[in-house]
Amino acid sequence: MARPVEPSDKPVRPRSSRPVGRRTEPEARPGRSEQPDWVAEAEAELAAASTRGRRRRSGRPERGAGPTAPPAAEADPAARARDICLRLLTGTPRTRGQLATALRKREIPDEVAEEVLSRFEEVGLIDDAAFAAAWVESRHHGRGLARRALARELRTRGVAGALVEEAVAQLDPDEEAATARALVERKLRATTGLERQARLRRLVGMLARRGYSEGLAFRVVREALDAEGESTEELEEWSLGSE
Repeated sequence: MARPVEPSDKPVRPRSSRPVGRRTEPEARPGRSEQPDWVAEAEAELAAASTRGRRRRSGRPERGAGPTAPPAAEADPAARARDICLRLLTGTPRTRGQLATALRKREIPDEVAEEVLSRFEEVGLIDDAAFAAAWVESRHHGRGLARRALARELRTRGVAGALVEEAVAQLDPDEEAATARALVERKLRATTGLERQARLRRLVGMLARRGYSEGLAFRVVREALDAEGESTEELEEWSLGSE
């Protein structure tokens, strides 16, 4: 038979009256009320996708990652299109043309793709003008590419012709010539000892592959060889014969 519980003489301690901290709502950001709800969701997903990418690269498992993707995103073409674009934009700027090609390969309807891409442009997630300007700056100083090569690369990435012309116009002709001279100076020593004709072909061809015009390439190579004391008579004959 169970023993009756004796009442305790110890006083019952009252629950703590310490106020529980309340979560405060974040202040509204100016201008956000005019944007659709999906904009905030897209920005949050972009940040989350960046975090997931870092975890995958580090080998850490994703928290809450399930075996299958949410079925809602698969059923809604617009949601699928937004998800595809956000994943492609994570860590790497893309042009509208590149994203449109990716959506087309994934069989997103054209009208849905146009709507989603236009909205991404409205909120600044896609900016072809900024992409083109940054591309020219980076590729010219990093690889020594001239305007012709830069324009070709931008067109292959779907940048409109007007934006391409505007971007390459920021490259000053004097700066372009100075870069060509620096490229020749770096390669000049490596051609020492070669037959003169082979030397000329290598230097002029190197500039041509980087998009420099034939006239500028011949002029820069001629100046470099003159400064070195190399005869440029064959260069004159070769340049005339190639016209």
